[in-house]
Amino acid sequence: MIPLRQDIVAFFDKNIDKIVEIWNEQLLNSKSNPLNSEFFNKDTCYDFFIQSLSISKEKLEHFLKSLASNFAKEKLDQNVDLGEVTYNLSIGKSITTKFLYNDYLNVNDVNYYIDKINYAFDKLLFYVVTYYSNVKDQIIDKKNEYINTTHHERLTLLGQMTSSFVHEFRNPLTSIHGFVQLLRSENPQLPYLDIISNEIEQLKFNISQFLMLSKKEIVSIEMTSFSLNDLIEEVLSFLYPRILEVNVDIQKHYLHEISIHGFKDEIRQVLINIIFNAVDVLKSVDNPIIQIELDITENSVIIDISNNGPKIPEEMVDTIFEPFVTTKKSGTGLGLYVSKNILEKHGGTLTCQSNDDWTTFTIIFPIL
Repeated sequence: MIPLRQDIVAFFDKNIDKIVEIWNEQLLNSKSNPLNSEFFNKDTCYDFFIQSLSISKEKLEHFLKSLASNFAKEKLDQNVDLGEVTYNLSIGKSITTKFLYNDYLNVNDVNYYIDKINYAFDKLLFYVVTYYSNVKDQIIDKKNEYINTTHHERLTLLGQMTSSFVHEFRNPLTSIHGFVQLLRSENPQLPYLDIISNEIEQLKFNISQFLMLSKKEIVSIEMTSFSLNDLIEEVLSFLYPRILEVNVDIQKHYLHEISIHGFKDEIRQVLINIIFNAVDVLKSVDNPIIQIELDITENSVIIDISNNGPKIPEEMVDTIFEPFVTTKKSGTGLGLYVSKNILEKHGGTLTCQSNDDWTTFTIIFPIL
């Protein structure tokens, strides 16, 4: 311990009550008042001043870390804002400095003592902020972990429920679809069969989304090599009634004939999801356009599917691949989530960029 002159000890004996009184008057919120703290009361405040002037830096560091951690934990439990805590501690530093300048008689030593006390205040603030932030981060991480866990459990339960329901729903739908085809063959002039058939296909499409989400549906027995160019054409043919209804101009740019190895039915589902969504958002757009570009580099196969529909809000671009997030009034919010999972299973990626002119979904497959 560094010996202290009696005049500085006498200064704090004389002025501690006044320092505390003025400090209390200038605090932002009584709940964050350091002097009301179990770990930073009036006696500890006096001890803080004396210790900051009399012990070695190494011991002072240990003293301040212990004081800061206990103090910060208490304020966290009280849900006190960190800004208030740091402000109120800074007020104490300012008040103590003014008292030393105005009332300490030994002018030659005053700057030395002020520097020592300011150093202690600064270090205390640093340790309080550090501890406070670390604990807050831990709380946020635990909350996020809990949210993710419960969300996963809800998705699993949803998968189990929808898988059972949708399988039961699909059986009569298949029968209806078969009888529609029979009616068409026997009565080719019968009106509205195309509309009925198209609506049934859309129902089957939505069913497949839920089945993929529940991971109960095996859409392909094994991986095969297939032409992406041909698959895109198949998807466009499948969606043709919807494309015609919205009067979308499909602009295709196939720079190469490209084949990949994967689960064809799953990749078909991805293309249907993205192109169908694009058609859907173009319903209220003049001169609706969808551009499909297919290219290959040394390491990757790239598919860009762009539409000139409304811009996706910036805050949604990063979340549209999460389940149940949708920009459509009647959307399920599952299509892009399912698509991203399928592509990641194939070692690929699905990303989105959106501005006032174009929204582009980019699919990248690695060349294995």
